Amino acid sequence: MKVLFKMEQKRIVIIRICGKTGLRKEIKDTLKLLRLYNKYTCTIVPSTKNYLGMVMLVNNYVTWGEISKDALKLLLEKRGKITKKEKFSEEYLKKKISLSIEKFSEEYINFKKELCDVPGLKNFFKLCPPKGGFENGGTKKLYSLGGVLGYRKDKINELLLRMI
Repeated sequence: MKVLFKMEQKRIVIIRICGKTGLRKEIKDTLKLLRLYNKYTCTIVPSTKNYLGMVMLVNNYVTWGEISKDALKLLLEKRGKITKKEKFSEEYLKKKISLSIEKFSEEYINFKKELCDVPGLKNFFKLCPPKGGFENGGTKKLYSLGGVLGYRKDKINELLLRMI
């Protein structure tokens, strides 16, 4: 599949919108590779050719776009998990790698640090359904047609903040 546009090197956030029923095997496998196991989970990946190809394959089941530093900071604070019961905190981050959440999110956006640099941090995030609901087009249309799915550039941050 040919990607029709080029993206500069950025971090993109991918949010799974559709559930598990009625998916083809290759779609299920791709969602697993992206660590999007359930509805309303998100992951952050670099915008490389391989990841963009995977996103184009599951474009009708996810929404995605470039994440901002502020949205990443809030996502780590509110939805970061170490284990099932332990939440991610600034104290844990300072103890493990001697950085604040703000500094870590800035370095992560600039590709100086990775999520795997923090020991034990899960690299996917569970979200809630968005406050105020989805756009009027619903969850079966592309964003460009008034729906939810597909590429939304930096507007993904507004949806992400409503889901945290």
